[in-house]
Amino acid sequence: MPGYDSAGLPNEAFFTPGTSSFTEFLAAHRPRLLPTAPPLPSGVRAAPDRFPHGTTVLALTYRDGVLIAGDRRATMGNLIAQRDLEKVHPADDHTAVAFAGTVGLALDMVRLYQVELTHFEKVEGIPMTLGAKATRLAAMIRQNLAQAMQGLAVVPLLVGYDLTAPGGGHGRIFSFDAAGGLYEKRHFHAEGSGSPYARGALKKLYRPDLTRREAALAALQALYDAADDDSATGGPDLNRRIFPVVSVITADGFERLPEPETEELSRETVRQRTERPDGPRATP
Repeated sequence: MPGYDSAGLPNEAFFTPGTSSFTEFLAAHRPRLLPTAPPLPSGVRAAPDRFPHGTTVLALTYRDGVLIAGDRRATMGNLIAQRDLEKVHPADDHTAVAFAGTVGLALDMVRLYQVELTHFEKVEGIPMTLGAKATRLAAMIRQNLAQAMQGLAVVPLLVGYDLTAPGGGHGRIFSFDAAGGLYEKRHFHAEGSGSPYARGALKKLYRPDLTRREAALAALQALYDAADDDSATGGPDLNRRIFPVVSVITADGFERLPEPETEELSRETVRQRTERPDGPRATP
C-alpha cells in the first residue's frame, strides 16, 4: 500500500516535516483518495438526473451567535432520491458547514475539510482563524472546478463564531461560488435552488437582536417558503417525523438543536402557516 512499508507501518513520508495542510499531503502521497479526482472522462457532462443533489441551506446571525439550517431532501431530476439527508455538519468546535449540490462529492469534501482543520491544529498547535478556514475551504472548492464544469458542482455555506473578532466574538457567514470565489455575507444568506425564496423570507423576518428561538423559527419559515416554491426543497414532514436540521454556534461552541425542539418548532411553523398561508409579516 502506498505510504506504508512491507510490514504495514507508515514510511518516512509520515514523519518528514512539511505542509500543515492535510489536503496537500494527500495530493502528494495518495491523490486518488481526494474527492477532486475527476470521476468522468474529459468532455463528458453528468446527466442532471443521475446523481443526487441537495438543497436548500441557509444561515443567519442572531443575538448570541450564528444559526445554520438545511432541509432534508435530495433529488435526482424529478425524483426524490432521499428524504432525510444531513446537509449541516460541524467542522470543528466553532465552525459548521452546509452544502448544496452533488451529494456524494459534497459529503466527501465535508469529511476532508473536517480532517483538514484537525490536522492543521495538531501540526501547528493552534486552531486556524475563521478567515483562514474560509480561505482553505475556498481552495478545496477551486480544486473541484473540473467536476463543477461537468455538472457536479458543490456549493458550501460556512459559518463560525469568531472568538477573536474586534469588539468581542460574533457569528460570521461565508458563501462560495463553484470556482472557489469567497464572499462574506452580512446578517443572512442561503444557497441552493430554493435560496431565492429563502432569502426573500429572511429579508422580512431578520433582526440583529433575534433570540435563539426566534432565529430558529425565522430559518424554518424561510425553508417553508423555499419548499413552497421549489420542488427540490423539502418542508417539514410531520407524518414521517422528518424535520430540517438546525444548528447554532455561540461562544460555547457548536450545538445541533435536539430533535424534540426542532419538531416543536417545525409544528409551530406549520400551525402558523395554517393561520397565515403566506407566512408571517415583517416586524415593524
